[in-house]
Amino acid sequence: MSKITTVYGIPNCDTVKKARSWLSEQGITYQFHDFKKQGVPAERLPQWMQAVGWEKLLNRQGTTWRKLDDATKAAAVDAASAAAVMQEHASTIKRPVVEWADGTITVGFKADDWNATRSA
Repeated sequence: MSKITTVYGIPNCDTVKKARSWLSEQGITYQFHDFKKQGVPAERLPQWMQAVGWEKLLNRQGTTWRKLDDATKAAAVDAASAAAVMQEHASTIKRPVVEWADGTITVGFKADDWNATRSA
């Protein structure tokens, strides 16, 4: 049974663009899940949080996070509350989230890291 790599993100995000280019350059077949058009898959979010930790998955550096009201930001104190924020505001998820064909999950893109561990 062959699984395909899935990239989750927003198409106009620079980091997602770089990750997708890297995958294409490596000849890695992948499918793209657009958070803006398809939403955040509620069934996947808990698995991502378990794999990388909700603190890493919740992007507190981005513009969307900074624009949230203080009460919403203050409420993100554990996995359940962070999941609620990420479900409602997809842009607060660090991108890209990648479910690799081998079953591992990574968040973000750093070419050097991917070159060291993911090159075909």
